[in-house]
Amino acid sequence: MSDILDMTGISKRFGSVVALDRVNFSVVSGEIHALLGVNGAGKSTLVKIISGLYSPDHGELRLEGEVKRIQSPRDAIDCGIATVQQHPELVGDLSGYENIFLGQEGERHGLFDRVDRRAMSRRAQQLLERFPIEIDLTTKIRRMEVVEREIVAILHALKQDHIRLLILDEPTSTLTHREAEKLFEVMRTLKKSGIGIIFITHRLEEVFEVADRVTVFRDGRSVSTFATADGAHDEASISRLMLQEDMGELYPEKGDRVGMHAEPTLEAKSLSLDGAFQDVDLALRPGEIVGGFGLVGSGIEALAMTLYGAQQPSSGQVIIRGKPMRLAQPRDALRRGVFLIPGDRKTEGLTLSKNVTFNATLASLGRASLPGGLLRRARNNATVAEILEGLELRPPQLWRKAREFSGGNQQKIVLSKGLFRQADVYIFVEPTVGVDIGARSKLYTLIRQLSAAAAILVLSSDFDEVYGLADRVFALYRGRVSIQPSRDVSRDVLLSGGLVGSAQ
Repeated sequence: MSDILDMTGISKRFGSVVALDRVNFSVVSGEIHALLGVNGAGKSTLVKIISGLYSPDHGELRLEGEVKRIQSPRDAIDCGIATVQQHPELVGDLSGYENIFLGQEGERHGLFDRVDRRAMSRRAQQLLERFPIEIDLTTKIRRMEVVEREIVAILHALKQDHIRLLILDEPTSTLTHREAEKLFEVMRTLKKSGIGIIFITHRLEEVFEVADRVTVFRDGRSVSTFATADGAHDEASISRLMLQEDMGELYPEKGDRVGMHAEPTLEAKSLSLDGAFQDVDLALRPGEIVGGFGLVGSGIEALAMTLYGAQQPSSGQVIIRGKPMRLAQPRDALRRGVFLIPGDRKTEGLTLSKNVTFNATLASLGRASLPGGLLRRARNNATVAEILEGLELRPPQLWRKAREFSGGNQQKIVLSKGLFRQADVYIFVEPTVGVDIGARSKLYTLIRQLSAAAAILVLSSDFDEVYGLADRVFALYRGRVSIQPSRDVSRDVLLSGGLVGSAQ
C-alpha cells in the first residue's frame, strides 16, 4: 500500500494559541486511520488543513508523493479529498440519488428544460456498482434511517471517480450500535476499493472494531501512532495517551437515596403524545438523577420536548411543584425553572454566528440585562468565563463565534446556557454526543453536582451513560415505557427494555 497523504512538520497558530505543533500524519491507500484526541487537542485543525479550510503556517503536505498547497475546499476536492461533516446537510423531500447529485442534476432539453432524473438514477446505480452497498436510493431522505442518511452523504462525497481520501467526522455520534455496525460495513467496502479513510470518533471501543491504525493527539501534537492489530493498546491506555493521566472511574459516585424522599419538583402523570410516546409517569426530585434509555425512534426526544413545552401532550399532565401546568411554549417552562439541554446543539442549542457570551446568556436575558434593557457586558463575560473555566472550554475565548469551536466544545457552550440560567430542573438529551472521554468524565461530575440542588433528567441512547450516571432508570421502546423508573434495575434488564421492549 502506498501513501495517499503524508504530512510532515505541520504547525498552525491562532494568535497566542498553538493549535498544531510540528505534526506528522499519514494515510495509506485502503486503510481506516482513526484520529483521536480530546476537544481542543488539534485534530479538527488538522482536518481543516487537509480539507482546505485552513492553510498551515509551516510544514509540508504531499498527496501520492507530490507536494501540494490546498488553499480551498475546491482545491481539496480537485486533489481527490472529500469530507463528510458530523451533521450532513441533506434535503429531506428529495430522494437519496437526488441528494447525491444535488447541484449536478443535468438537464433534459426540449420545449421546457427539465432535471434529468433518469440520468441521475443511472449514475447512482453505477456508483453502487463501484461500491456495493445495500441501500434504496429512490427513498426520500426524510423516510430514511439515520445511518442511511449518513451513507447518502458518503456517496455524495464519492460521486467523482478521482476521490481517494475520505474524511468522516464523527459519523457514529448519533447512531445506535446496530446502525454503527452497518456504517462500519460500508467503510470496509470503501477500504477494499483502495480509498483511505480518516475516521474521527470519541467512542474508543469503535477504534478496535474498524480502524487499522490510530493516531492520538494531545495539546496540538501527535503523541502516538500505532496499528490496532499489534495488541499493545486498549481503551484505557489510549485514554491515558489522550489525557496524560489515568481516567479512573468515568462516572461519579451515585446519590445516597436522600433525594428519593424529597418533594418532586416536576412530575409527569400518564403523559402521552400521539405517535411518539404514551402513559409516561415520572417524578424528578432534587438530590437524585433520573435516567431514561431509548434508541432513536423510542420517543425519548419527544418526551423531552413535551416536558419543555415545545410540543403539546395529547393527554396526561405536567405538574411543577405540585401544580398542574400547561406549558404552551418553552418560555413557559423557562419561567417555571425548567431548562432543556438539547441533543442537536447546532439547530436547537446554538446561534452559530454569534459569540460564546451571546449564546451562554441568550436564555437568561433578564439576568443578563439592566432594568433599562442594556446588557451587563462586563458581569456577563466574567460569569460566563467562570462557568466555562469549570467546563474547560478550548480555546477559552468568549469572543469567538460558536461555529468556530469543535463539536465537543460547542456542547460545553450549550451547557453554559443552562448553568447561567440557574434552573430548578435540567433535562439533558444525549448530553455527551461528540464529547471526548476526558470532558465526559468532568461533565458527569458536573451533572452530579447539579443534582444536589436541582432535579435532573438524563435521556440518552447511550446505555452505559444512563446506567452509570443515574440513580433511578427507566426505558422507552417504541413510545412505550418498558421499564418503569426504579433504583433496582440490573444492566441486562435495562438494556433489554431499551433494545427489544422486554424486561426479560
